[in-house]
Amino acid sequence: MISNSPDLESEYMDRKRQDSFGMFDGYDSCSEESTSSSSSEDSEDEVPSIPASLPIIKNNGQVYTYPDGKAGMATCEMCGMVGVRDAFYSKTKRFCSVSCSRSYSSNSKKASIMARLQGKPPTKKAKVLQKQPLMAKLAAYAQYQASQQQQNLAKSKAVVPVECFDWGRYICSNNLVGAPVSCFKHVPMGMCWGDLAEGVRVEVLNSDTNLSTKVYWIAGIVKLAGFKALLRYEGFDNDTIRDFWCNLCVPEIHPVGWCASSGKPLVPPKSIQNKYSNWKAFLVKRLTGAKTLPPDFAAKVHENMQFPFKKLMRVEVVDKTHLCRTRVALVEQVIGGRLRLVYEESSDDFWCHMYSPLIHAIGWSRSIGHRFKRSDVSKKIDGQMDAPAPLFAKVKDVDQNGEWFKDGMKLEAIDPLNLSAICVATVRKVLADGYLMIAIDGSEAADGSDWFCYHSTSPSIFPAGFCGINNIELTPPRGYTKLPFKWFDYLRETSSIAAPVKLFNKDVPNHGFRQGMKLEAVDLMDPRLVCVATVTRIVHRLLRIHFDGWEDEYDQWVDCQSPDLYPVGWCQLTGYQLQPPAAQMARETPPALPKQKKKAQQYKGQKKKSLLRLKEEPAEVDEFTFSQGISDQESNGSGSYYIKQEP
Repeated sequence: MISNSPDLESEYMDRKRQDSFGMFDGYDSCSEESTSSSSSEDSEDEVPSIPASLPIIKNNGQVYTYPDGKAGMATCEMCGMVGVRDAFYSKTKRFCSVSCSRSYSSNSKKASIMARLQGKPPTKKAKVLQKQPLMAKLAAYAQYQASQQQQNLAKSKAVVPVECFDWGRYICSNNLVGAPVSCFKHVPMGMCWGDLAEGVRVEVLNSDTNLSTKVYWIAGIVKLAGFKALLRYEGFDNDTIRDFWCNLCVPEIHPVGWCASSGKPLVPPKSIQNKYSNWKAFLVKRLTGAKTLPPDFAAKVHENMQFPFKKLMRVEVVDKTHLCRTRVALVEQVIGGRLRLVYEESSDDFWCHMYSPLIHAIGWSRSIGHRFKRSDVSKKIDGQMDAPAPLFAKVKDVDQNGEWFKDGMKLEAIDPLNLSAICVATVRKVLADGYLMIAIDGSEAADGSDWFCYHSTSPSIFPAGFCGINNIELTPPRGYTKLPFKWFDYLRETSSIAAPVKLFNKDVPNHGFRQGMKLEAVDLMDPRLVCVATVTRIVHRLLRIHFDGWEDEYDQWVDCQSPDLYPVGWCQLTGYQLQPPAAQMARETPPALPKQKKKAQQYKGQKKKSLLRLKEEPAEVDEFTFSQGISDQESNGSGSYYIKQEP
């Protein structure tokens, strides 16, 4: 509904001081100081007659409030007009009219740039867009939705702590490369990052100004590292003096055209305000043919930041004191998809990602025949519920009929208590649904309390000979003296057979990781920590992760699709605490982490303690014994590698 109040008419006259670009009239010839008073008048806070609960939108000089109604909305890819989706042209609903469709297909992008900057469509409009009052209402509704999304994003961002580690400086000073977000399918935006790359333009706050109100300017991506981008304001060309790093998923980043549609002013940085006499022509020239963020980018970020696991959900998770069994735990905290689990009947906690292979739905252990520590808790606390089975990561269905793993078969496996080592190992028990209980040769407890569970498709187990062919050091059984280790001799001496090569997972996805890429990685020996890390080696789908500043002995072998790897900027986006490199941490240990300087000692002590527990504490009697059962699960990527058979 149109409002005709005197205050709004006065506000409209003030708005005429701004042109349709959102830039101040006469700015090209005036100094920044001379426009500061008018910019204050243009502040959103100067509209007292509109109730705070009703968002406003300006359309052709008139002010409309948000209508009480809903409709499927669409945005024209040519002119940027927002309208009713069902009334848009063609089956794909990409354009508002035939003229926009033809203009787009003929690469007439100049009109599109002008339209987006001016916040209005080209002169040729579809009939459905010609009714200005209706369109103003629809546009007001769209703005209301956008404002709600921004508020939600702002709320989520409010919990993000100040970063104690400057990724931007670290990357620039060492000329480093961050792994792209598309390498991490499990993180927010990992599946919809698209073709964001250097050269994409965005609208951001202009920090190079003396104006008392917020103003914006267009910047281009100079360098990308995970979620973080090095931005440069348009007009600075090759001058790096005002370059700045920013997380692309925070609410302050907008697609080109956002200022015009939101009534925000575009003002050139004061350092270069006199560089061009006609900033409008400059922007049109620079933005013609350029890419920007999708219109729904902020909405997708917000949607991707919603996680299905909730506090007090019950799950089955590996018992960190006895790897051979699982026990019930409650979700206590969810941060960016990472779960802090507290064991039932205990105050001990355990961190893992919601897609970790270490957690399962209640009843999983019984269904496959895995050992399980029973709980004496007879009544659930109010609010507790079993996490639904569809929330958990699925594994590939396998056919255990015919040739399959058998007890006593030999293989190579990543040691879960020493993730830098791939060891000689043995299949100790074949469970249902493709799961195996594995033991490391030479350090096995007599009661099997140090066995651990891997699925037959797990990327953490390998056929005999894998390390030799791929030039990886294989850790021989403890106490084995016939070195160098040779599989043929060992199999003969132990009267064993190697598990057939064809039973192992040979899929190698096109993961995109490269040696030297930076990322944020969980220290799986202390999984509450996420650290600055580097990919130092790639063997098919296997990544060697090095924690910056620490010795190589703390490196870890991790699968390329591990949910414990994250892009640069993930911690900032989700509010998780990032551990800086050891050298920097020793110099600038933050108050919240005063003991991290002793990581090496903690590791050694932790590992000894874990091994001691595994060998000296017998498994309790209140557990299910190995039995067979059923479940439904499925799979991952493509590609293959080849391994020679031992003679």
